[in-house]
Amino acid sequence: MMKKTVLLVLSIASYFSMFSQAEITENEIKDHIEFLILDKNGGRFPGEKGAKRVVKYIKKEFKTIGLKSLSKNYEQRFKAKLRVDKGLDEKPEVTTCNVVGFIEGNDPELKNEFIVLGAHYDHLGLGGPSSKSDKRGVVYHGADDNASGTAALLEIAEKLISKQDQLKRSVLFIAFGAEEQGLLGSKYFTENPLIPLSQIKLMINMDMVGRLNEKKHVYAGGAGTFTDGVDFMKNLGKSLGLNPIVHAGSVGGSDHVSFYKKNISVLGVHTGGHPQYHTPEDTLELINLEGEKLVCEYIFQTILNKASTPDNIEFINQD
Repeated sequence: MMKKTVLLVLSIASYFSMFSQAEITENEIKDHIEFLILDKNGGRFPGEKGAKRVVKYIKKEFKTIGLKSLSKNYEQRFKAKLRVDKGLDEKPEVTTCNVVGFIEGNDPELKNEFIVLGAHYDHLGLGGPSSKSDKRGVVYHGADDNASGTAALLEIAEKLISKQDQLKRSVLFIAFGAEEQGLLGSKYFTENPLIPLSQIKLMINMDMVGRLNEKKHVYAGGAGTFTDGVDFMKNLGKSLGLNPIVHAGSVGGSDHVSFYKKNISVLGVHTGGHPQYHTPEDTLELINLEGEKLVCEYIFQTILNKASTPDNIEFINQD
């Protein structure tokens, strides 16, 4: 009996030690991206086996991290009409999903307010109308777009849950489906929210965060949509050794747009465009792992601050 008790205590101690020491690492970012861009995942095209395999992977990671689910098995399924080449009128429809998990805050009142962190996991499959290359029938890996954001989502979630005792507000994590088909996953979520939209105080979106340049430029659009956002993002970035390019507006471009249209404060984070965008050549070898780790820390610190302080987060329209 004594031996079992000791083993149980050690097991519990090991469990809490694991989460108390959770850190964002280059190796884990690399491992996530490596899986997401596997040829067998076929470019993560909505409705296909590769995308379903990726959803399964994200759900498993959410469960391992310890995120709670708002729906059955973390999934929010929806129908997506796919883009087609010019001249084709009929759009095929497939079933895909968003993957949603959350960390509950500790404050009796503020836990009903949410910070949302999002990234889309889909890409272009084997090419198509959204590609910037004439190549068809080859895998469009999308290492930066947006395996980098999906990897960051998982790493930041893991670190934030180790700081759960500090969180007053709750944090919602969404891996969006069918972004490349017209922001369909985020549009579906904002039209069919799993929590009242009025409870979402800030949505942070990561789309292409893996190519930090030598000048350490990280772009943050929409920082003027929440109180003191521009100064906060500039000062925080500089404190981490980044050279942030922070815009009050410049909201357009990715899934955070769907939230902004619902009068929710947003922040869209990326590390800039490149010649490999929407081509098969967007591969792991070009990812700046050290740089992505730093961008992850930037976003982690942003969420930790906004979720652990009682300061009001007010929407400011930038149109």
